[in-house]
Amino acid sequence: MTSLESLLDRLLGAGALDRPLLRQALTHPSASGDARVPLAHNERLEFLGDAVLGLVVAEAFYRRFPDEGEGRLSRLRAAVVCEPSLARAARRLGLGRHLRLGQSQEPGGRDRPSVLAAALEAVIGAVYLEAGREAARRLILEAMAAELEDAAAGRLFDDAKTELQETSRRLLAQEPVYRLVASSGPDHDKRFYVEVLLEGRPRGRGAGRTKKEAEQAAAAEALRALQER
Repeated sequence: MTSLESLLDRLLGAGALDRPLLRQALTHPSASGDARVPLAHNERLEFLGDAVLGLVVAEAFYRRFPDEGEGRLSRLRAAVVCEPSLARAARRLGLGRHLRLGQSQEPGGRDRPSVLAAALEAVIGAVYLEAGREAARRLILEAMAAELEDAAAGRLFDDAKTELQETSRRLLAQEPVYRLVASSGPDHDKRFYVEVLLEGRPRGRGAGRTKKEAEQAAAAEALRALQER
């Protein structure tokens, strides 16, 4: 299993984790607040890394599925560029042990999905600044290879409804509401179109051969929108 350290050393050269931008990428804002002299933390790098990640994943699916429409490509991207997928990839890399955290994030912060996801995006941003788009692309495609494959096979959508329910409870103190908006095709080849509402407004839309599949796709899209907010 590839570690974060070995992957970065291959992309940037030996001792990559000692570079200032990589140290910053692995510094949570809580660590900066606890320090006598404020440390540069990873929020700005996270912002940049999110944009780079979205572009690389979108291009990967665009090339892999030349006949898919914008809606399906958007849902595939949303299934990868989200907190659960990023946190899963960060855990595989052992990213948590390299984090600099403040006391408010200990214990537990090194395995907290939001912390891991943000740090991985920040690392992507740092690699982009250090070595350019191609190095960042290679990092993403290797670090998130399993998530890309799972999304392509439809496996990442299996937990989207549960994840959305938990996230909306935590952030909005309410449950998502699913609504069937249309269906088409003969009985043997039916397509269902579902939207999910949060705070009374549509936040995601999905299509599938069953209502369950359409709901999972809608949930994945809504989850991405909620996490971005």
